[in-house]
Amino acid sequence: MADYQKMYYIVCDGASRALDALPMNVDEAMKILQRALDEAEERYIETSGDGE
Repeated sequence: MADYQKMYYIVCDGASRALDALPMNVDEAMKILQRALDEAEERYIETSGDGE
C-alpha cells in the first residue's frame, strides 16, 4: 500500500523549507521543492506495490 502519509510529509516539509529560502534564494527553493517531489515519487514507487 502506498505510504501517502509519508509522501505528504515529504512534500509539506520541502515546501516549508523552500518558503524559508525565499525570497533571497529562488534557485535553492526550486531545488528543495524538486528534491521533495522526487523523494515523494520514489516513496510512492517503493510502497505502491507496482514494483513487486
